[in-house]
Amino acid sequence: MKSANRFAWIGLLVSGLALLATILLGIVRALATFGILASVNIKSTNIALSISAALVVVGLASYVLLVPDKVRQFLTGRQARYGSNSLIMILAFVGILIVVNVLVFQHPQRWDLTENQQHTLAPETLDALKSLPDNVTALAFFSQNRSTDTARTLLNDLKANSNGKFDYKFIDPELDPLAARQAGVTGDGKIVLEMGNQKEIAALASEQEIVSAMIRLINPESKAVYFLTGHGERDVNNTGDTSITRARSTLVNKNYQVKTLNLLAENKIPEDAKAIVIAGPMQPLSDQEISLLKDFLAKGGGLIVMEDPTILTKFNGATDPLAEMLNRDWGITLNNDLVVDPSSQNYAYAIAYQYAKHPITQKLNGVVTFFPFARSLQTDSSPENTTQTALIQTVPNAWGETDFQGLQNKQIPEFNQDQDIQGPVNLAFAVQDSKTNARLVVFGNSSFISDQYFDTYGNGDLFVNTIDWTVGQEALINITPKQPVQRTFQVPSEFKLVGDSLTAICILPGLVLLGAVYAWISRRRRG
Repeated sequence: MKSANRFAWIGLLVSGLALLATILLGIVRALATFGILASVNIKSTNIALSISAALVVVGLASYVLLVPDKVRQFLTGRQARYGSNSLIMILAFVGILIVVNVLVFQHPQRWDLTENQQHTLAPETLDALKSLPDNVTALAFFSQNRSTDTARTLLNDLKANSNGKFDYKFIDPELDPLAARQAGVTGDGKIVLEMGNQKEIAALASEQEIVSAMIRLINPESKAVYFLTGHGERDVNNTGDTSITRARSTLVNKNYQVKTLNLLAENKIPEDAKAIVIAGPMQPLSDQEISLLKDFLAKGGGLIVMEDPTILTKFNGATDPLAEMLNRDWGITLNNDLVVDPSSQNYAYAIAYQYAKHPITQKLNGVVTFFPFARSLQTDSSPENTTQTALIQTVPNAWGETDFQGLQNKQIPEFNQDQDIQGPVNLAFAVQDSKTNARLVVFGNSSFISDQYFDTYGNGDLFVNTIDWTVGQEALINITPKQPVQRTFQVPSEFKLVGDSLTAICILPGLVLLGAVYAWISRRRRG
């Protein structure tokens, strides 16, 4: 028996190492729960955690069985009496931890501690969740051969921010092929969103794809937006110097039908047209086209006009029937100037300084939009039944430069009070006819929606918000799906977080424990 007593210390060693492993595994399990260590297999971690906790008990039990006299002496001796207060404090501390965990479990809160806020949903995603008219269930079809970590994290974030409107469950299409067929799913890794009898499929487990699917649920009817062609307008289909393909793809993701319209050739406006966009014509429209556009507006249609400074066009001094119609029927004047903004790094790039309280710009305050080579607008009259809103203004010391000759000679522009238009100047107007419900938005610039500038600051949001308002879909404003941002795993930051957790959870309590052991040994030596 004495020979067996010599190995009693092994039980304490096993128990101590198992206790350390239990603490470390508990930290890993907690970080995995919060999504910080998304690659951790939670099921395997739980098994390892149970084994380590069992080894703590086994190690202590083996020590008690091998040296029962020492344990009995310790429990009945003076040291035990001295340690009773410490035991009570430890039990109180454990009790507090249990109460806190129960409260947290009953009232869960989420904090995104990642460096790039990868678990913080985009504002448009949160707006989409708030706009859901009914509860949505996401059916994630993932086989055993496909990792569910990314999808599970994203769906969990959506559920946590939905106020009970969003839920999800995973289905293995190989084990349950009938459910996959009923959902119309072919392939692996797809997510089906169900709201009532409506279904939409997200091809990927990405925030952009799921938001697009939610928007299609909110707005099942696909509305047609036509971009005018035939006058050198910006190209909505092909890439190049004048392309606006990013604007097109963004509208398609928001469930719009994007089409082109050549009024010179077709001589009519399609019946399904909800809005027409005239983006930077290089040559003037004809009188016949203006007549068709007037009839379209009279029937409650929507029109978005983007006319660049004449110095950048091929008008060559010809009259502009479109500008004349805007002035005569809607009270909006396109000034023959180029906006100069001394606050900008490039004086020809006008920066938005002030936004109006309007659905198009209601959430753009604090967001920069800018307009390279713009002309200013003003209103001379307010036709009957119309409401005019100056959407965007420049800084007060900007102005409308009218000396085109000096600009062509590359002279640095200077404000001339007698010739130029004093700032702040208007960059865009929105007008609504209360009688016909026609909606019109006029910009003195088209380059802000070009592929080069569309994704810069708030330019894309401004354009898509304009489309939403013009076709009468205010509920969709500000929930435009964005391109996903590439996120990278930065090892130093993650290890720093783990190190901080170890310091808070292990090292500091460990120091306290070592202090207690040292005090116990000192008292024992003193007898």
